[in-house]
Amino acid sequence: MTLVRLDIKGISYSQTQSGAYALVLSEVKGTRTLPIVIGAFEAQSIAIALEKEIKPPRPLTHDLFKSFADRFHIIIKQVIIHKLVDGVFYSSLICERDGIEEIIDTRTSDAIALATRFNAPIFTYENILEKAGIYLKLKDENEEDDEDDLFLDDLIGETIEETPYATETLEELHKQMDEAVANEDYELAAKIRDEINKRNKK
Repeated sequence: MTLVRLDIKGISYSQTQSGAYALVLSEVKGTRTLPIVIGAFEAQSIAIALEKEIKPPRPLTHDLFKSFADRFHIIIKQVIIHKLVDGVFYSSLICERDGIEEIIDTRTSDAIALATRFNAPIFTYENILEKAGIYLKLKDENEEDDEDDLFLDDLIGETIEETPYATETLEELHKQMDEAVANEDYELAAKIRDEINKRNKK
């Protein structure tokens, strides 16, 4: 079966449904995306690995795994999302140590969290992408944002509400994000980071 490489397009959260997150993977050479529902902890772990501004005061579980693997010279070569059953994705870590390759079964959310830390490529099979993939919804060319921006709220069927930080200055937002990280409230830190990034794009 043909393997298709995927990139992380983004993570969406809904303020109207607590704990609901959608990890969206996009086809590298194509326009299809693969939305996967994941837990709050895994969503935060992936977001922290992608966002260099947020540095946890203590290592998260996936950071600990990375340190453990580095110490014992284990590398993750790639992640393969290899099966879809009743809406649940199954994945494997392709690992190597001393030239010996091993395949380890894992939850997809954990696999992606580790892939971000090892800079490992993510793949799925063509038949899975055909079954569960959807096409990107492109914005109108006249809109200011990049036309390949993804409507994440459309993917999970809910509207993402505006963040309540309109009256805060950038300096105040950075301070609040640092406090949230210090308190290990990574969900709040991620929301504040999104607001900062939104303003920096203007």
